[in-house]
Amino acid sequence: MKVPRPVPCLLRRSGNAAALALALAAACAQIPEMDAFPPAASGASPRLLPLDELLAQASAGTTVAARGDALAARAARLKARAALMRGPVIDSETRARLAAAIAAGRA
Repeated sequence: MKVPRPVPCLLRRSGNAAALALALAAACAQIPEMDAFPPAASGASPRLLPLDELLAQASAGTTVAARGDALAARAARLKARAALMRGPVIDSETRARLAAAIAAGRA
């Protein structure tokens, strides 16, 4: 049975020195300016509204009702698409042709 040899002190010191050199090199990196980023691609930023106006819209319920109707319409469209996907992938005519080809050994 072999006894592991201890790592020479020189290797431990050089590893510590390399880690220190890497940390010092990272500290010298240039930090980019925050103003250098391009403006958002979506166009104008959203309009800020006074809090009183937002509270009035929320208490009127128009925002929630409009979103609820749009969400219900989207759910109905998704359910209709899902119903179309529940059908068979291969129609019965193609399935019969494939079954005949498999039976004949041509597939």
